[in-house]
Formats: sequence, C-alpha cells, structure tokens
Amino acid sequence: MGLYLLDYGAGNVQSLANSLTSLGHSFTWISSPDDFQHATSLVFPGVGAFETAVQHLASRGLLQPLREYILSGKPYFGVCIGMQVLFQSSSESSSEGLGIIPCPIERLDDTDKAVPHMGWNTADLACPEDPEQVADSAYYYFVHSYCAKYDPHKYPDAAQWAYTTTQYGQELFISSVRKANVFGTQFHPEKSGAAGLRLIDAWLRKPESAHTSSPGAISAHASSSPRVLIPKSEHRLTKRIVACMDVRANDDGDLVVTKGDQYDVREKTPTSTASTVAATTGGAVRNLGKPVALASQYYLAGADELCLLNITSFRHSPLRDQPMIAVVRTAAERVFVPLTIGGGIKDTVDPDGTKHPALEVAGAYFRAGADKVSIGSEAVLAVEKMLASEKNEGDGTSAIETIAYAYGRQAVVVSVDPRRVYVDPETYDGPYKGELIRGRPDSKVIEERGKAWWYQCTVSGGRESRPLSVVQLAKGVERLGAGELLVNSIDRDGTGLGFDLDLIRLVKSSVRIPVVASSGAGTAEHFCQVFKETGVEAALAAGIFHRGEVGIKDVKKCLNDNEIRVRLG
Repeated sequence: MGLYLLDYGAGNVQSLANSLTSLGHSFTWISSPDDFQHATSLVFPGVGAFETAVQHLASRGLLQPLREYILSGKPYFGVCIGMQVLFQSSSESSSEGLGIIPCPIERLDDTDKAVPHMGWNTADLACPEDPEQVADSAYYYFVHSYCAKYDPHKYPDAAQWAYTTTQYGQELFISSVRKANVFGTQFHPEKSGAAGLRLIDAWLRKPESAHTSSPGAISAHASSSPRVLIPKSEHRLTKRIVACMDVRANDDGDLVVTKGDQYDVREKTPTSTASTVAATTGGAVRNLGKPVALASQYYLAGADELCLLNITSFRHSPLRDQPMIAVVRTAAERVFVPLTIGGGIKDTVDPDGTKHPALEVAGAYFRAGADKVSIGSEAVLAVEKMLASEKNEGDGTSAIETIAYAYGRQAVVVSVDPRRVYVDPETYDGPYKGELIRGRPDSKVIEERGKAWWYQCTVSGGRESRPLSVVQLAKGVERLGAGELLVNSIDRDGTGLGFDLDLIRLVKSSVRIPVVASSGAGTAEHFCQVFKETGVEAALAAGIFHRGEVGIKDVKKCLNDNEIRVRLG
C-alpha cells in the first residue's frame, strides 16, 4: 500500500507518525511534488496556523499537487489544518485554501467561553444512520481557535460535507467531513487516546478501493438537503486532569522526575546519622521516578494531558540538551494524549556565540513530539517590555509572539508563578488595590483570616520578584498571543491545602483563554472544588500523583460522582 504522510514543514506531525507506527502501518514521507504521483493513500496531519501551513506548502511547491491529488479521487485523510485547508479561506489568514469545500473557516466566538477550544469534546454524527468511521459521541481531543461553522442556511453546500458536528458553548461547528475519497477531522485522533487510535486504524485497514472515488466526484452536490441541527442546552467539553513531571538532572547527570516544596527539590540532610539511607540520600536531588516511565504510567491511568517541565539549568543551551529532547521523543512514542514541554523556551546563545531564537528551540521540541510549549520567566519580561512601550503592544519579537504566529496560539502555554504580597487593607492605596484579595473570616487556613494581599509575579522559579501583578501578566500574555495559562501558587505549592481559589478566580475572570489550576492539591475533593468554584478548564498536580497519595482514577471518580463532566476510561 502506498501510504504517504505529508509534512508541510511546521508543527508536530511526529505524533501522527508515532500513531501509525504503533498501529503497525508503514508509510513514506512526502519529500517532493513528484511523490504525490506515487501515493495511493495520503494523510495530512496539519498542526498549527492556517497561513503558515498554506505558505509552507506553496513555498515547497506542494499546494497545487495536493489539490490535484485530492481531486484525482485517491484516498485522503486530513487532520486539523489538513481538514481546514480543504475550505475556501480562513479569517486567521490572508492566504486562500484549496476551495474544495465552499465555506470559510471562522474564529470561534469567545463571548461565552474560552478560546482556544481546548480539551476533550464529543463528535456527534450528523447522519447517525451512517456510522462508518467516527464513534458517535466518543470523546476526542480538540485544540483550535478557528473552525467551519455548521450553518445549513448560510452554507448549505458545506453542510453536505459534515460527517460529525461538535458543540462548544452555543456554537455548532463541523468537526469532521467525509465525501467520496475525502475524510478530515478538526480534532486530533493521534492525541485522542484509544478512541483516536481506533479511528485511524479503521480508516487505514479498509481497502483503498473503499475510499476511492471517480475524479470530480467530491464536487457533486448531494440531492438531499442537509439536516438542521440545534445546539443542546450545554456542550460536552470535559474538565481536564493534567499530570505534571518536573524533570531535573541529578548529581550523576541522569534525568529524573523530582518534586519539592516551594521549589526546593533536594532531600533534607539529616541531623544525625541514625539512618544510613537518610545519610546517603540527604542533600541529593529527590528522585520520584524516570520521566518516560511515569509519563506512560499516567497515560494508562487516564491522564488527559501530560506536562514535562525541564527545571535543570542548561549547561549549554536547550538545543544542546539532547537528553531532554530524547525524553520528549521517547515519551511521544508511548503516549497518545497532548504533551506540553517547558523549560528554556527562549532566545539563547551557545558558548561559541551561535544564536538560537525561541522559535527554533520550540520547533526542536515540536519535531520531537511536543504539542505545546510552556513559557515562564520570558513571558514576564515580555509583558514588562510591552507595558513600557509607547504603543503598549508587542513588537513581534517575543517568544510568545513568534511561536504563536508560526504554530498558532494554541501551542503556547504561559506558566505564571505569583506570590502573595500582604498589605494593610485599611491603609493600602497602591497600584493594585483593585486586585486586593481579603481573607475570609472563616477560612480553613488560619493565617489568611483578616489579611489582605495582591499577587506579585516572579521569575527564575520564584527566586526573583518583579513589579508586575498576576492580572497584568495574564492580560498581557493573552494580548501577545498565549493560548493557555498555567497558574501556579508559590504560597500553596506542596502544602496539600488545596488550590488557591482566590488566585484562580482572579486570573480566570481576567482572560478569555483556557486556564489550568496548579499547586496545592492534596485530595481528590480539591479538584472538584476548584472546578466548581472557579470554572477553570483544567487542573494539574504532580507530587500527590508521584507519591501515590491520590490516583488519577480517584480524581476522575470524584469528579464523575459530583456530576462534573470528565473523560472516563
């Protein structure tokens, strides 16, 4: 079988390649325009921004051969941008699409929901009597800001293509298309766990003749009118549970997963030598397991996403830190849910003077199998620079801006590390009085009662405070192009007292992008609490998972029992 995989030159296409390999399917990469003539089946796993994808295809001479291949009637499977490129155009871009489907790609409305649409949602069959590929109402992973709106009145011909639809907020969009030889999904089956792998395998194992059509068949209009579907009372996007692994080199140079309280990751040195083991490990980097093994374990346990944060000080530069890139590459071969990588995603200079922009660093991790990159201290500095500028806007050079432009804002996570600054609520008249939080008299944390504070941003793992509030940072990185916020709490980290609900609510109310709550979880009930009381899209934990104090399955059972929508199984 002549199965070919199209890599347009940007984005994480390695994940789809890993899925094909794990399912036992061999393939060849499209490397030149002539390869389209040899392909008898083609998969285009487009990840990133519409304009970048079209421009890369055009510059490599692949855009027109791609269109000719699709119109030839040979089997085509497009994922995300691989589906969107079939449409006429996108409001994300000035570039034109292939125009095979007569409908534009438009931005999701963020007035009633966070955008990007990020997480696990259902794909509902537009024609339930024709369940050939997608399992009706199964959960698949979405991460996008733009979509093909399902509007049979405005775009009746495009609605004919709709194989499944998905609801987010009160919007219905086309989540997969199928006609003649063409099949495409807005969601990422390669990141949708077992359900996604089954979908890919089912399409590939069918004989090519089952997907092949006569040339021009896809342009023929169906005779019946498209169904008019009405949005339900609520969408079925689930809350996400993220397992995070802080990865650090130990004193022997091996990468291990570690965890500390307030960023101290070394074992305590004992005051006496009564314990031989304690005396041996005292002062050493805390070792909670190997990163790839733990990533695999959490994937099998049902984690919705995984996060690997490199907290090692780079000896040379991120691009020379080959062990971490190898960890990402190996983990991506074993886990089929989204993978976020953080640590060193910034402009760097090698000892020999070679410069590496943040975009190049991010690209190396995307090619290794990462789906998102997390930016920390560099985001704080970028917002400070933006606020100090005359136009009060970014100049296009920050890591957030360059990566979001090339890969889409959904690929950029900003990790914030705020610390409480306590003030006298009766006399404070500083610049952050509008952001003050007042401790509740009945707070379970006695130290908070009667106190008032604002949240100050820090850099360098909390070691340096900056003259910037968490609200300024959150709004600033959203303007620069971040697609998601990971909100840590230096005050709650490692305490087991629960998430800092005041902090999470403050950030969530300040932005229209998804927010991930982090730091402080000690029980499964803490996850229920943060979802019910703040409305965040995801919650993250590390130490309680590593130490086995709370399991991912325990968390999901608690959420399900409390009628909080979550992906089970």
